[in-house]
Amino acid sequence: MAIQSKSRIAILAGAKKVIAEVGSYESNMIDIADRSEVSRATIYNHFVDKEEMMKTLLASEIDRLLAGAKSAKSKSEALRFLSEEISQDAALAKMVETDHDEVVALMTISDDPLWIHIHRELAAFFSAGESEVGLIIRWLLAQITSPLSVEQSRTQAEAIAKLL
Repeated sequence: MAIQSKSRIAILAGAKKVIAEVGSYESNMIDIADRSEVSRATIYNHFVDKEEMMKTLLASEIDRLLAGAKSAKSKSEALRFLSEEISQDAALAKMVETDHDEVVALMTISDDPLWIHIHRELAAFFSAGESEVGLIIRWLLAQITSPLSVEQSRTQAEAIAKLL
């Protein structure tokens, strides 16, 4: 993961807060600047436009999730971490309510470099083959629209870890 400046980190955190409040489509650079406590000029010094910022936010969130999973003590704990983070993410929940097309695009596995990165990282971490990685990814994607409780995350993570 690349080292990021404090203002860039603040902008991405502010963007995530705004998305959790109004969704991605309704978010705007003025509100993101306010929540980030930076000027709009600072945002535009880091990002060409909102689309670039949102892509960067997505990549940053994926890196955060992968780093959290890698720091887990077991495969079961890593899966539980990923499940809970996805299931309890307020920004994702709001996007499910307000941004149908963006959620569908987010959940569509493709040959995009970000998907390739996710696949490789999960395969390496879990020492998993194609079918096992596919199971993990589809299980996690389902939680975007059908979040699990903490208990469900734990139980299902343990069951999946046993399959690996």
